[in-house]
Amino acid sequence: SLKIGPWDDPDADMGPLVTQEHYDKVKGYVDLGVEEGAELAVDGRGLSLQGYEGGYFMGGSLFDRVTTDMRIYKEEIFGPVVSLIRFNNIDEAIDLINSRMFANAACLYTNSGKTAREFKYRILPAMIGINIGIAAPMSFFPFGGAGESMFGDIKGQGREIFQFYTDTKVTISRWL
Repeated sequence: SLKIGPWDDPDADMGPLVTQEHYDKVKGYVDLGVEEGAELAVDGRGLSLQGYEGGYFMGGSLFDRVTTDMRIYKEEIFGPVVSLIRFNNIDEAIDLINSRMFANAACLYTNSGKTAREFKYRILPAMIGINIGIAAPMSFFPFGGAGESMFGDIKGQGREIFQFYTDTKVTISRWL
C-alpha cells in the first residue's frame, strides 16, 4: 500500500530516489538479493508513473528468508528495500542485531511486555520501535547510530554533542 509519487504529492508516502546512479544502486541490490537466493515477496522494480516516466521512482521491495551471508544483509541499501530475517528466539535476534557493524535502528513486534523490555534494554541501536516501524529521527532523537552507522564524525544533534561518549536510546512503542 506504499504510495509512490512526485515530491509535491501530499498523498505520497515516498518520492523518487535522488539520482540515476542511486536508482541503479538500489535496483542492483534488489537484483543481487534475488541472485543470492532471498525470497523477493514484493518487487518494487519497474515502477512507472504516468507523466514521470523519466523519474527515478522505485516501489517498495520486501525480501524474506534473508541470511547473514548475503550482501543485502551486510550492507546499508538506503532505498525502499526491507529484508526479513527469521529467528528461533529473542536471544538469537538480539545477538544478531548486536553483532552487526551497523546499528542505527531496530523494531520488534510482540504481545509480550517482558520480551519488549528485554529487547529494548539489550540491543545496541539508538532508535527502537516496539509494535511500530523504525522510530523516525527527530531533532531531539539520537541520530548517530551505533557501531559504524552514524552521520558525520560525531553524533552531534541536540544533547548528543554534550554526551560525546554516551550511547543514548529512544524507544517508541504502541500496544493494542
